[in-house]
Amino acid sequence: MTDLLLIKTSSLGDVVHAFPAVTDMARHCPTLSIDWIVEESFAALPRLHPAVRRVIPVALRRWRTALFAPTTHAEWRRLSQVLEALNHDASLDLQGLVKSALVGCFSPALRMGYDRHSIREPLASLFYQQRFRVSRNLHAVERNRTLAGLALGYAPEKEVTYGLRSDLVRPRTLSAIPYVLFLHGTSRRDKEWPETHWIALGRQLSAQGLTILLPGGNERERERAQRLANQIVGAQALATLDLTALAGLLAHAQAVVGVDTGLSHLATALHRPVVALYTATDPQATGVFGSMLAVNLGGKGLCPEVPEVLSALERLLP
Repeated sequence: MTDLLLIKTSSLGDVVHAFPAVTDMARHCPTLSIDWIVEESFAALPRLHPAVRRVIPVALRRWRTALFAPTTHAEWRRLSQVLEALNHDASLDLQGLVKSALVGCFSPALRMGYDRHSIREPLASLFYQQRFRVSRNLHAVERNRTLAGLALGYAPEKEVTYGLRSDLVRPRTLSAIPYVLFLHGTSRRDKEWPETHWIALGRQLSAQGLTILLPGGNERERERAQRLANQIVGAQALATLDLTALAGLLAHAQAVVGVDTGLSHLATALHRPVVALYTATDPQATGVFGSMLAVNLGGKGLCPEVPEVLSALERLLP
């Protein structure tokens, strides 16, 4: 096999969880060329991995809202034409959902994926021509690595390597000051950490000479970022940044404190010190993973306290 179509479309954290599998494939199959199908809003992420030859954006979220629109049908045809022209030997669906399995059907390549016992949507396995069983008790990173190894015929090493580029630059608007990044925004309100906790943590770190930076991806997050910045000496609420700029911001942080959000996983992949805060989900399944510099705190129904976070940061920071 020389040409592989990798399918992992979303979400941000799920895409990051696929990077170690790409590193493994490049290491064990050095002549393999990897093209990656991903949701258009996350297309910048696979480009961070040097082993990815080509990124093929799709718009499943947008298409779903206009299934019968002529523009949607035109984009489907273009996708089919692109995949037919690329003529991959096989496709590997790391997503394991019906929507990702259907995307694989646009390619004439041999379709590989999880078997029906290994995924949340067993119907997806019917679209694969080769199926592999992978324990559902593994962390998402290890599930991806295991599936890729079974499909391509190798056993992944114990060590997890994300393998991202090391040449990312910090946004030009930031001065050359050491900073800690607070990733306070997440997709669900029950995953949020209390604002009083962010303020208390920020004041402690500010007193130690660290600048707190607070990004925000939407209006609600930007408003919260400004509220927090107003209560922490020297803190800055940042303007909206694209994914490439955010990756640069994460890559140069002294440390990152974040809730259950894809950017916490990206910071881990970039080998930054990360304290991840869980309040509504289980970090055993999808917590930050594979780095000695990454720590999960809390869990389902558990809210980490500020002293716990400070203690974790003290262990991680020189």
